Amino acid sequence: MSSNAELSTRLTTIFDTPVSHLSPLSGGCVGEVYRAELSDGRAFVVKVDRASSPVLEREGWMLRYLAEHTRLPVPEVVYSDASLLVMTFLPGSSHFDARSEAHAAELLAELHAITAPAFGLERDTLIGGLHQPNPWTESWIAFFRDHRLRYMARAAYEAGRLPVETLREVERLAGNLDRWLDEPPRPALIHGDVWSGNVLAQDGRITGFLDPAIYFADPEMELAFITLFHTFGDVFFRRYDELHGIRPGFWEVRRDLYNLYPLLVHVRLFGGGYVGAVQHILRRF
Repeated sequence: MSSNAELSTRLTTIFDTPVSHLSPLSGGCVGEVYRAELSDGRAFVVKVDRASSPVLEREGWMLRYLAEHTRLPVPEVVYSDASLLVMTFLPGSSHFDARSEAHAAELLAELHAITAPAFGLERDTLIGGLHQPNPWTESWIAFFRDHRLRYMARAAYEAGRLPVETLREVERLAGNLDRWLDEPPRPALIHGDVWSGNVLAQDGRITGFLDPAIYFADPEMELAFITLFHTFGDVFFRRYDELHGIRPGFWEVRRDLYNLYPLLVHVRLFGGGYVGAVQHILRRF
């Protein structure tokens, strides 16, 4: 789709109803995001990927997976292909009071109770629009080492955004993870990208989780990422600990180790100061 006029025509065909207004929305690392209002009053969120190798089908698949296998509130996928994703419009904003933080903890604790025989997923997914490999792996340490740290560090280096010296330091750390990590009790399904822009709340309740990056992991990957950008605070962690438990050593050690992965994702996407954040954690270990 080369223009918004073409997009409106496409949406009119999908809904069999004319589009009265298209307005851009913020957010989303893949393509462009719009609010589409139809002549009958309905509104939808539309993502368009105009890249030469569009990937929106994977985001649609992840949302459908969450809708079919969990009770996490996510947008309903109305239409999905590689270059176009149409979803229901969810109410709310990315501002969280104590009640919505507690509700988020309840929802994610329930999500993390969903398990699988191994770590990974039945297919590869996306994080921030980047390829995220998920081969089924019995060992969490091996999965985190090879398909998270080493994979994303190499991708950031090949994109010219991670210095070779830092790549080598990541690879050395990855080879010694068993000094700091133990195998978690079981794989847990995680959303994978819980920062404030991907969560909506209204009247003390979470109304939606957006832009998932799902796979089966140590659930502390989710908790670490929540601390990285201060998505939720103490109320969330107290309630989550009551429901699911937070193992000893998370705050002291594993939080920083697990945040290396999202930081490497941000290095690959943006470079800049995120390289220094990665190097700070590497110096610690």
